[in-house]
Amino acid sequence: MGLVVAVDFGSTFTKAIAVDSGSGELVARAEHRTTIGSDVMDGWHACRSVLVDADRGVAKADVLACSSAGGGLRIGVVGNEELVTAEAGRRVALSSGGRVVAVVNGGLTPTSLKELRKDRPDVVLLLGGTDGGNSAVLVKAASTLATYRWRRPVVVAGNIAAQAEIQETLASARVPHVLADNVVPEIGVFAPDSARAAIREMFLAHVIGGKNLSRDPAFTTMVRAATPDVVLRGVEVLAGLHGDVAVVDVGGATTDVHSVIELDPEDANLGREVVATHPVTRTVEGDLGMRWSAVPVAAAGIEAGLVPDDVALRQAAMRRHDDPSYLPDSVAGASYDETLARIAATVAVRRHAGRQRIVFGPGGRVIERSGKDLREVDLLVGSGGVLRHNGPEVAARILGSVAANAQEEGWLVPEHPAIAVDQDYVLAGVGLLADLDPTAAAGLAGRIHGSVPAGH
Repeated sequence: MGLVVAVDFGSTFTKAIAVDSGSGELVARAEHRTTIGSDVMDGWHACRSVLVDADRGVAKADVLACSSAGGGLRIGVVGNEELVTAEAGRRVALSSGGRVVAVVNGGLTPTSLKELRKDRPDVVLLLGGTDGGNSAVLVKAASTLATYRWRRPVVVAGNIAAQAEIQETLASARVPHVLADNVVPEIGVFAPDSARAAIREMFLAHVIGGKNLSRDPAFTTMVRAATPDVVLRGVEVLAGLHGDVAVVDVGGATTDVHSVIELDPEDANLGREVVATHPVTRTVEGDLGMRWSAVPVAAAGIEAGLVPDDVALRQAAMRRHDDPSYLPDSVAGASYDETLARIAATVAVRRHAGRQRIVFGPGGRVIERSGKDLREVDLLVGSGGVLRHNGPEVAARILGSVAANAQEEGWLVPEHPAIAVDQDYVLAGVGLLADLDPTAAAGLAGRIHGSVPAGH
């Protein structure tokens, strides 16, 4: 039996699994707090010892890794106008496993470049103009980066006609860069795949080593991509087994939502959207988390009418914000954790999905839709400590709440999905294996299978 090991260097914990490379069977798993204070490989070595104790074959196994340690991948987007290229760039950045730390509209000036430096992006995504259209703003932005000696990597994914000129400008100033296809080749078309691959290339070539997370050269050899990018790839594999899939990962600081669906032809290019919906999508809600972001979670739940305005809930949220290491020590404490998770999951999925409303215009009553329609999602998967470390009944309540009352308010969220929890945290491993060993990836993904929520 040949083994392969998949490792996720997370912001808080380093997780590792040993997988049979033929069947995808999970052989062993381990986790250790990520050792940012010393060397991230220390946490991996601790995990490796546990895995070797479980199976001696781990000692000779190939190791694949992803990482969000050290703050993950920070992306700055520079585009023409907010409704087209800047929005498209934001979507590309999120699907690439990055956290968008800055969006600059209207090109780049010395003043906006100064602000961009303050945001410290690891990678800048430079885009603008449809193919064959006006390239002046895009060319000027590249010139500004060159003139002011920008030294962080740049991915150029705008008007294809301007790429030769931009490449010469950036190369002459020794700005690290890579060219990708235009993410908006024409209005209403969204083509993120080439830019997503280019961001991954820059992440591996410049960002991983630049964060000084480890002195061990094996670290940069192991890491293949940013963790959220890998998880999204894992969700694609899962969708191949189950149909339309959505995953909600409730973390301490953010709640991430990934979805892979087959688009209705009528939704693939919504008339009111200048950037088309894409079947593979990831969003990150930086104000929705179980600890660092617990206070805005409570506020969001009250504002959305999901919970009453309760002083005790606000106090519980503040306690978690003030002490992110807090673990519930009572039934009441566990209940507040569940409430916060239910709010975070529900609001995050609503923001990720679209909405349908009735509007009145010159032609009378019209149904207006926007965003991504997730109503027909077959499987809703939960991830995060609050879901993995509690019983199935807790997960059923948290994930089951996502669809509650949504139809009344027009949210296009999953209506009748089967639900599951990534109990063994295998989605990152599935994503790492997906292109190298598809059979093992599918076998590992098969561990995640849904049950129908109570009442359905």
